[in-house]
Amino acid sequence: MTAAGTHAVRTPGLGRRHGGTRALRDCSLTVDPGSVVALTGAPGAGKSTLLGLLAGLDLPSEGTAAVLGAPVPTGGPHPAVGYLDQSRPLPGGFTVAETLRLGAALNPGRWDDGRAADLAGPLPPGSRTAALSGGQRAMLALALVLGTVPDLLLLDEPLAGLDPLTRRRVLAAVTAHVAETGATAVLASHEVEDLQDSCDRVLFLDRGRVLLDDDVDDLLTGHRILDGPAGAAAWSAEHTVVEQRVHGRDQTVLVRGGPIGPAPGWRVSAPGLLDVVMAYLRAAEERSDEAKET
Repeated sequence: MTAAGTHAVRTPGLGRRHGGTRALRDCSLTVDPGSVVALTGAPGAGKSTLLGLLAGLDLPSEGTAAVLGAPVPTGGPHPAVGYLDQSRPLPGGFTVAETLRLGAALNPGRWDDGRAADLAGPLPPGSRTAALSGGQRAMLALALVLGTVPDLLLLDEPLAGLDPLTRRRVLAAVTAHVAETGATAVLASHEVEDLQDSCDRVLFLDRGRVLLDDDVDDLLTGHRILDGPAGAAAWSAEHTVVEQRVHGRDQTVLVRGGPIGPAPGWRVSAPGLLDVVMAYLRAAEERSDEAKET
């Protein structure tokens, strides 16, 4: 468990260049212990790069990265960090039972047979990993990570390609681990709708920078969807327009700020997390397109 007063993740001025491309730039953030964080953004925004740096699989070009109160070690994850790549790698040619025994052998002193077995229990122990379905491979890969009882979970697209039932099982396992151990989890994912009830914070990356960093509840209560006539405005100077879409004589606007006053002819509604994230995604893509044209 992370010591009191210590951030689970801290990245002052973090940056990473790949040749002439800046994958991360001034990506400064802190994550408190016990959080479940949704890390999202457009493809190429830097999510996988950030997780790789936190896992010690890459070195920063600028700034620093610390996990669990210590600088990220080079050459691999901190022993109390569990990292799962989006490819969900598993040892080839091994059975499910052999894979779990390998996990125990590679993690002496940190392996919890019961925790790993809870996740892998429904899987046929004699089946080769290559013969497992995508959902079964996902559960076995997660069992290997959670079996080490990590204090920090770094999961890259853990829900990608999974059916709804398996996505729920993955999220239930992650949130249960956090609740039982006080660990921290950072999940890079595009499956935002599934994360709304599981995560308590959202980090949105845009071209390598942190564009949005907020608690889920504050994020939802701080935004409103306005539907009304094009050319009119139901918001004031105290509001920030995140996205404005005109369709014929009408428009739909997502604003951030204080309450919306009486607005005849307008419908005001509360957004879901998917509404908010998609609006920021579309706005980020528009800015990117405009930057390419200039």
